Amino acid sequence: MPKKIALYWIVFVAVNGGFLFGLNMAGISGAVNSIQSQFNLSDGSLGTVVSILTLGCLIGSLFTGYFSEKYGRKKIMIFTAVLFAISALGCASASSMLLLSLFRLITGVAVGAISVVGPMYISEIAPANKRGTLVSFNQFAIVIGILLAYVFDYFLMDQVNGWRFMLVVPFVFGLVFLVLIVTSLPESPRWLLSKGMKEKALNVLTKIGGREFALKEMQSIDQTVHLETNKEKVAFKEIFQGKTGKVLMLGTFLAAFQQITGINAVVNYAPVIFEKTGVGGDTALLQSMLVGLVNLLATIVALWLVDKKGRRTLLLWGAAGMTLSLGYLTYAFAFDGSSVSILVALLAYIAFFAASFAPVMWVVTSEMFPNRVRGLALSFSTAVSWLFTFLTVQFSPYILNQFGGAVLFGFFGIFSLLAFLFVQRWIPETKGKSLEQIENEILK
Repeated sequence: MPKKIALYWIVFVAVNGGFLFGLNMAGISGAVNSIQSQFNLSDGSLGTVVSILTLGCLIGSLFTGYFSEKYGRKKIMIFTAVLFAISALGCASASSMLLLSLFRLITGVAVGAISVVGPMYISEIAPANKRGTLVSFNQFAIVIGILLAYVFDYFLMDQVNGWRFMLVVPFVFGLVFLVLIVTSLPESPRWLLSKGMKEKALNVLTKIGGREFALKEMQSIDQTVHLETNKEKVAFKEIFQGKTGKVLMLGTFLAAFQQITGINAVVNYAPVIFEKTGVGGDTALLQSMLVGLVNLLATIVALWLVDKKGRRTLLLWGAAGMTLSLGYLTYAFAFDGSSVSILVALLAYIAFFAASFAPVMWVVTSEMFPNRVRGLALSFSTAVSWLFTFLTVQFSPYILNQFGGAVLFGFFGIFSLLAFLFVQRWIPETKGKSLEQIENEILK
């Protein structure tokens, strides 16, 4: 297989985890009303059923760094594929709110784990000049999953027990992911080198970039690994200390801002939000599909620009656009804006987010954390991201129903403005640099 094709095939296999991430995150949106009716749930209980997935994400992401360092990236991906399949069957067949919540918690563990190991794996296997684009492909797969979730929900909404069919869809794709990993995915060369398996690491690098590329990468990685082997084993507390602690703080704040600006509230409750403007039923789900389509198209823009314009530039433009869009949504909900203007503003918010924070946060955090602590640091920052996702998804329906869209979107708008100021002051540019070069520059 030609080197370029081999690299893109490996990335394609890896990003199927991102696809399942999006499919599971958005798949419940069309089922929300049916589930609330089926189990006679209050707004608070409904919020729990939806948001408990993100609590599972927090758990999965928190422990993935440790296990991926111990057992390798590939084994963790296999584990997540199995969890995706099992949890989808459990959600679809649940006979009570308790069982549905339990299996959504398991789904969340899988999503949280893949949200750490997916970008980590791609960043470790990708050449420096392509890393931003290739890591962003993971986000591209997520938004494809979100869009297809809306499409499946639309066509299944009028079926008897349609909500169960909506939730079983990830089972099929989970099995496909499992087969692809087992048959086509090599282990991360950086992990192989860290475990002393130089020949295997060389073979993987040769497969994706040729002999000359492999020898050059091996020399760079081997120097870093050699330095690390002379140090004591990484303790969890180490990631909070000294210069490493500062880098962790920057990555963690960036991860938190990605979620506290409201994206998963929109993804999970898009039909409900549109119903608040007087649009319901089929039309609300069709508008949700439009949200998914804009999300997809804007992510393509990010793929094109992330290695051209740089990570920091995209983050700044995205935060500015999100702030303006959310500001208008706050105004529109407060003063009875038209459903059309609200739709346009919501699509603008989605577009700015999808072209910036959605993919770029994963790129920057996977690049900026030092190699020696990358697994643990990514686990921590991603867990914090999922904590804010849980809080956002849990309380959004209550805020929306009790205080209205103006309060909800005003809250998100404030944090979008803070995100802009944070990036402008603290986030460095990492475009076009090797992971080892980034580590040396940030920690010098």
